Amino acid sequence: MEFSSPVITLDVEGHVATLWLNRPDSRNALGSAFWHDLPLAAATVAANKDIRVLVVAAKGPHFTVGLDLKEFGGHFLSSDTTSSKATANARAYENVRTMQDSVTSLAKLAVPVIAAVHGYCIGGGIDLISACDIRLASSNATFSVRETKVAIVADLGTLQRLPRIVSAGHVAELAFTGKDIDAERAREIGLVNSLHGEGAEDVHAAALALANEIAANSPLAVQGTKAVLGANEGRTVDEGLEFVARWNTMYLASNDLREAMTAFVERRAPIFRGD
Repeated sequence: MEFSSPVITLDVEGHVATLWLNRPDSRNALGSAFWHDLPLAAATVAANKDIRVLVVAAKGPHFTVGLDLKEFGGHFLSSDTTSSKATANARAYENVRTMQDSVTSLAKLAVPVIAAVHGYCIGGGIDLISACDIRLASSNATFSVRETKVAIVADLGTLQRLPRIVSAGHVAELAFTGKDIDAERAREIGLVNSLHGEGAEDVHAAALALANEIAANSPLAVQGTKAVLGANEGRTVDEGLEFVARWNTMYLASNDLREAMTAFVERRAPIFRGD
């Protein structure tokens, strides 16, 4: 599946893909082209069975400054006199749901997704990294759930996903104040796993190293682990155990498992093919 976008670039090296936010002149502000193209990029990754891990990174000095207010500001201020209020409200609702689905396309990927953050990660940027499985940052990263400062309730996933990443008190503080926090504070509260260097190159290199470490394992087992972790949400421990029992009943007898056992006996590194 071919993918082309004016604001997103996909690179694949071995079993690892990098999805680049690629609008550096606008500090990767998230406009309509991004919301349209992100699900297409995710679908391209999903269709490529050689890809075992996805890294989400950004070109330029910042990860993203969030929603493109220059583009969307007019929508917030417009007075549509040609449609009824009900019609205008329905259109606004559908637009929000479309943008929500765009972010969710990342969360729904079967492969692990690693965010590599540098510079500003504001507003919609938090929505994006909250949809990832692992978050790394450079020491110059700045994070902000900025929406209350521009009189908006965050509505693209941050308020739903962030409480599963950091504690409720930290979520409330960030969301109510809209304030900036630095990379060290983000690490302290668990928003990011670890800090790497001072900019984009360092954190992307760290993300690639982690991605390749994951990709060296059986893709069936890694994707199964992600599915089981996701299935735990809203289930009791017993229900989660039942789910993983059924999962392994389906997938345990794989060629990857045979390769792992053979490699152990032969005292060599296994070569997994995902079947």
